[in-house]
Amino acid sequence: MRKDSGVTQPPHFLDDLAWRGLIAVSTDLGALRAALDEGPITLYCGFDPTAPSLHLGNLVQILTLRRFQDAGHRPLALVGGATGLIGDPKENSERQLNDPETVADWVEKIKRQVGPFLDFGGGQAAQPAVTVNNLDWTASLSAIDLLRNIGKHFRVNKMLAKEAVSARLNSDVGISYTEFSYQILQGLDFLELYRRHGCTLQTGGSDQWGNLTAGLDLIHRVEGASAHALATPLITKADGTKFGKTESGTIWLEAEMTSPYAFYQFWINSDDRDVVGYLKIFSLRPREEIEELEAAVSQRPAAREAQRALAEELTTLVHGADECARAVAASAALFGRGELADLDEATLAAALSETGVVAIAADPLPAVLDVLIATELVDSRSAARRAVVEGGVYINNTKVTDPDAALQTADLLHGRWVVIRRGKRSVVGARADR
Repeated sequence: MRKDSGVTQPPHFLDDLAWRGLIAVSTDLGALRAALDEGPITLYCGFDPTAPSLHLGNLVQILTLRRFQDAGHRPLALVGGATGLIGDPKENSERQLNDPETVADWVEKIKRQVGPFLDFGGGQAAQPAVTVNNLDWTASLSAIDLLRNIGKHFRVNKMLAKEAVSARLNSDVGISYTEFSYQILQGLDFLELYRRHGCTLQTGGSDQWGNLTAGLDLIHRVEGASAHALATPLITKADGTKFGKTESGTIWLEAEMTSPYAFYQFWINSDDRDVVGYLKIFSLRPREEIEELEAAVSQRPAAREAQRALAEELTTLVHGADECARAVAASAALFGRGELADLDEATLAAALSETGVVAIAADPLPAVLDVLIATELVDSRSAARRAVVEGGVYINNTKVTDPDAALQTADLLHGRWVVIRRGKRSVVGARADR
């Protein structure tokens, strides 16, 4: 906080971004600060439809646009109907080109995903957001016009210096001219948005820095004007594993690709070493609340207050309050702190898909000991019997006391599901197939 004339004022917007660890590299921050102080600016970030859903890495960028809008600026969410047909070069292999119909379908899906995060005029934002598609200005652009009017402003030596390009050039894979030209198209995007919307800032991940500066150079060469770029850091995990990945794959924003339960679990299982950093980057909470949660991590780590706050906030933000409530209820019920029978089948099935599910016979239903072995919660029949006798086996959160018991039809949740738990934390689902 700073004080002017005895009045305490909130930190500058850029200072808050820096505190959150959201500035990895930028053009002149002093010039950007001055531009922000002069009045609302227009900024953009691009999202290429290279899959039918955005993922957690994209969420960093969406929320960065949201923060700028909350600070009074106008965000443009660019969905790359043109650049999605090409694909930004990967460092180790050539991208598979998707057909135009697929890309067009993914463009619409991504537009719908971005929609709830920004205010497009239906809320209280002073500067409503706008969605743009770069296919609008590239579809009619001839190859000759692209080469004469745009390509002549790019210097090949600078294009070769881009990290992904140089990595590919030094590999056996090489790089096609198609992917090599991607940065020209992204530079053209910034120029067109500068002309059409007065856009003067592009944001993106630090791995996109070469593409971001390509647009700055193009605006300077063609229009003789200056613009700004700001890149957020790539997020890493303390244990060395890749952020946004689990054993089952990428964490997507689309519920059909990553269920709300799995999304919630990703955050609730955050390492204590990571969770405060995640709160700063992803949470829309003010600094004071995040600092309180940071203190809780240090003083009461077993309570996992920060993880629960983060998981509930982001699951609500991405999937809505109702889906968040279902995910919370499922998380509690699976481990004996709630009623499994109260869960709808879709939520229960999604939750069990994360714990693992084994198929069992429906007629006749198997003995409890056989189910324990099938789920691999024990490795032998004698170990299964011992687990029951010691009171550590639960069917649908009810303790099993008879080692010779068999499952009953009444045990089947929604007519087919059974939750088997050993101890407090080991849970596996079973599905009765008829």
